[in-house]
Amino acid sequence: MSLIKWTPFFPEFDDLEQTMNSLLPGIRGQQFGFTPAVDIYEDKDNIIVETQLGGIDPKKVSISIENNVLSLKGESEKKSEVDDQNYYRKEIHRGSFYRSIPLPTKVNGQRATAVNSEGILKITIPKAPEIKSQTIKIETKKKNK
Repeated sequence: MSLIKWTPFFPEFDDLEQTMNSLLPGIRGQQFGFTPAVDIYEDKDNIIVETQLGGIDPKKVSISIENNVLSLKGESEKKSEVDDQNYYRKEIHRGSFYRSIPLPTKVNGQRATAVNSEGILKITIPKAPEIKSQTIKIETKKKNK
């Protein structure tokens, strides 16, 4: 029995993917596992980031915000005792993950909240108050003679 690799891209790009995997094995390989997909949107006061983390223990996920960049990292463990040779397909990625996401506006990361509900992690980050530009009038001093 042979393992059939799932390729979500067009077959024409298989050669390119194999080349990238051989050139960057640490980045593309199992060192970083997978990259979770995200949805980012905003409401009046917040930037909201949602990602699917089904099957991942929320206690093993770390969230940080620094310089308006959101970083997600964590680990997904394989709990099955099936030997790799017995698979017909193996599409679910396991291992550690890391994702760094530049946010579209300045935020107040210290007031961010995160809620995990039914496998969806929802991070709400308040926008930083906008600093209004200020015009400064230039004074001219005349020399006394």
